[in-house]
Amino acid sequence: MKVLTVQRLQKIYQRNHKTFEAVRSVSLSVSGGEIVAFLGPNGAGKTTTVKMIAGLISPDAGSVQLVGSNPFKNQKALRHIGAVLEGNRNLYWKLTPIENLEYFGILRGLSRTEALRRTNELLADFDLLDKRHTIVQNLSRGMQQKLAFAVALIHHPSVLLLDEPTLALDIEATQNIKKIIRQVAQKGCGILLTTHQLDIAEELADKVAIIDKGSVVAFSKTDELLHASSLRSYSIEFTGSLMEQTRSSLESIGTIVETESHLLQ
Repeated sequence: MKVLTVQRLQKIYQRNHKTFEAVRSVSLSVSGGEIVAFLGPNGAGKTTTVKMIAGLISPDAGSVQLVGSNPFKNQKALRHIGAVLEGNRNLYWKLTPIENLEYFGILRGLSRTEALRRTNELLADFDLLDKRHTIVQNLSRGMQQKLAFAVALIHHPSVLLLDEPTLALDIEATQNIKKIIRQVAQKGCGILLTTHQLDIAEELADKVAIIDKGSVVAFSKTDELLHASSLRSYSIEFTGSLMEQTRSSLESIGTIVETESHLLQ
């Protein structure tokens, strides 16, 4: 079942009396239990697209469907979303993990009893029980990131939006976050993951959407995209001659070396 469907989204801005199309006719979808990586260079339109999906800005054209509902016509549809869009900024730093979770649970429509039950459940799931009374600003970055995930999941969302979830984390914290992402998907939540780290996308994603200059230029299963990329060839032209050791190393990995023209393919 599709939990997120984006069709022909467009966003236009006016800059210095000129029109700038930040997002042009973007379409993609995420099914329950599926991880879709959203890749692209800085300024390609990733953040603008995700903010439209999250209901933070309105599109100029196109539509978003969250479990079949349009959030711009029915704001209750936004309750289907959980998001970690700016690292750990969805947390109150002067509050404790248990206070953050209870607060956001009630804010997102849970009863006080259900919010407390869900809080204790998530603290256990994310190995934060022993830190539940520690002020957030005194937690490590890795623990803050885990808490940000827990807050995003407090209300059982059907869609989870993640923006660079492993950015600036150490190896251990990164491995923990990847484990959490897999577990969340296994429970049926659809995940849209924006990242610059290709290894993260390759390791976690079922599908990959690539955006460039505001348009989605590729959207397919991860293994199909990798296979298509592996069929490409590249040429490098040198102005000087190659050292024999360099030539031998290149040939050992299957590179064709044309010595007369100094062309590698």
